[in-house]
Amino acid sequence: MSKPLSVVVAGGGIGGLAAALVLGRQGHDVTVLEQSAAFGEIGAGIQLGPNIFRMFELLGLTAAIDEVAFFPAGLGMNDVRTGEQVVRVPLGGAERAAYGYPYGVIYRVDIHNVFLDACKAQPTVKLRTASKVESYAQDAEGVTVQLAGGESLRADALVGADGLWSRVRQSIVGDGKPRVSGHIAYRAVLKREEVPTHLWSDDVLLWGGEKTHLVHYPLRRGELFNLVAVFHSNKYDEGWNTFGDTAELNERFAAAVPQVRELLQKIETWKMWVLCDREPVKNWSDGRVTLLGDAAHPMLQYLAQGAGQAIEDAVVLGEALKHTRNDVASAFQKYQKARYLRTGRVQLTARLYGDIYHASGVARELRNRMFQGGEESAGFAGLSWMYKGVDLNRLFD
Repeated sequence: MSKPLSVVVAGGGIGGLAAALVLGRQGHDVTVLEQSAAFGEIGAGIQLGPNIFRMFELLGLTAAIDEVAFFPAGLGMNDVRTGEQVVRVPLGGAERAAYGYPYGVIYRVDIHNVFLDACKAQPTVKLRTASKVESYAQDAEGVTVQLAGGESLRADALVGADGLWSRVRQSIVGDGKPRVSGHIAYRAVLKREEVPTHLWSDDVLLWGGEKTHLVHYPLRRGELFNLVAVFHSNKYDEGWNTFGDTAELNERFAAAVPQVRELLQKIETWKMWVLCDREPVKNWSDGRVTLLGDAAHPMLQYLAQGAGQAIEDAVVLGEALKHTRNDVASAFQKYQKARYLRTGRVQLTARLYGDIYHASGVARELRNRMFQGGEESAGFAGLSWMYKGVDLNRLFD
């Protein structure tokens, strides 16, 4: 067996920790560099498709995830102006049987903690904070990683999991700032007792409207209630985890049904995000350096696959290194070749679904008729290519 590699992972988010866990379990010596003063995640919910639960099983994390996740009764979409049900897909039963894994939702803090705890329990993984990667240089023997404070680290490989504004990406792809979508997301989380019974739903329920939508679902086994309101706006070029303007939000949803407006009034403080992505690229590797997650393929939230695709990246990266442990550059090429079409398809399909959710006029009527006139699971089944997940046996065919 070839000797273990030394690997630096830039970024301690979900994707970076997933990569560290996979590589550490393979016996590689991994150092995770997180630029913040502490490892942590934002207080918001995320959805987890069956493809992601497949990865949890491979990583031995299913029990830990199940302990903190919520498994919704269905996926639904209502018209925000009329209240009519556009479509509802019951979950469990046939849908679970079709993919072999459930559909769940989870607090970002909780899933991050699952990966963080697993990394802490792995002797081959070292976790560092206040360590921002600025640049790298490589030669035939390895890569030198330069940190913001002047320190440098030497390793066999560098994985850039440093997010949407990745410094590592700029050295490889060089495509500048992300693409601003013109969509703004407001996020909030309520305790269960703060949500009246008539406003509560055990579904992941999306209220679609003209250039707006609201989605809500329970978290932490029903202890919390997550809300995400999205609308179109060109007021902001960037913004992340800043306070939102409640008056502006209420104005955008002024034509919504009373149930939606009443729910929005329950929130006193919203956190705002400007939604951005990038164009899909075919190459995100440079010799001994590669990208992962949002650093490689940032996507809009409309398919709820950002974290999931990062976790898939981590597993596939590990498989590529198994095949070519002594040739890092070759492994990274295999990894991106196995990933770029799938992640690119998710990126572009997410944009399309944003248009569908926010349709107006005739497009809105056609959307409603399309979903209402077909099978109940038509929308879900249309994404079977995504939810079936990665076939590890055919990765490098």
